[in-house]
Amino acid sequence: MEKDAEKLLVQLQILNQQLQSILAQKQTLMLHITEIDQAVEEIKEGSGKVFSIIGPVLIEKDKKSIKKDLEERKEETELRIKTIEKHEKMLKDKIKEIQEKFAEMQPTLGTSE
Repeated sequence: MEKDAEKLLVQLQILNQQLQSILAQKQTLMLHITEIDQAVEEIKEGSGKVFSIIGPVLIEKDKKSIKKDLEERKEETELRIKTIEKHEKMLKDKIKEIQEKFAEMQPTLGTSE
């Protein structure tokens, strides 16, 4: 019985590590969306030339084109966040399930059979 509890604890640790990893990814993507929103605002308010970075080169582009590119990036990023949120929910559900199994085992741990 204790070996089963150890296995559950190991699974729980692995799932928690995975959860922390995807939460970090989600946070990075949310920051990326904030940066995109700020760039779009700058384009709307700015009156100067607009440039885009392609590799190591800066290329002048029209505002509409860059705004469209930014909006597409934002949509892609939002989709990635939704995917991560589904994975996050799945991990949280699995963690809860394992915690419940472990709690059920608690009364029997330490007693010899």
